[in-house]
Amino acid sequence: MPDMTGAESTVAAPVPLLNAANLLTAARLVLVPVFAVTVVASGMSHAGWRMAACLIFVVASATDLVDGWIARRFALVTSLGKVADPIADKALTGAALVLLSWYDRLPWWVTVVILVRELGITAMRFWVIRHGVIAASRGGKIKTALQILAITWYLWPMPAALAPVGPWIMGAAVLVTVATGFDYVAQALRLRRPAR
Repeated sequence: MPDMTGAESTVAAPVPLLNAANLLTAARLVLVPVFAVTVVASGMSHAGWRMAACLIFVVASATDLVDGWIARRFALVTSLGKVADPIADKALTGAALVLLSWYDRLPWWVTVVILVRELGITAMRFWVIRHGVIAASRGGKIKTALQILAITWYLWPMPAALAPVGPWIMGAAVLVTVATGFDYVAQALRLRRPAR
């Protein structure tokens, strides 16, 4: 329809909820209980089940990279996706950390520190969303990569010579997780600060 200047005006078509990005996010949510059951079946002692659990975790984690890229590349960002994506991420990471601690592979304090940070930052993002969006920083992306690598290392039945590397990777993940948490808090406070 032409506007008052005679030019054709275009109205952006609504983004369908049932799109590739949201379907990948849903698939990640579905894989969380599948992953958890596989870890429990392994008892963190059966090599075959541990490998299966590790592969499920890696595939589920990969969907997080792909769904975000698809949503941005093809303009498929939806309000549902904005809410469901972080929930799926935290559910997957949280399940992995809790199970690793449950089977005495990871100290509970590590799981608590990471989950408190992750859930706290997610809640804070919703708290400031009316004032602006806190985008994922480079540090946040490094944090995610380190967490995925560390969890993968713990899940896979590594040879005895390589197993000690896991705690070092997880230690780095914890440090970056805490540091980026403080950075996000600072960003949130700046967004909430009234303009002068």
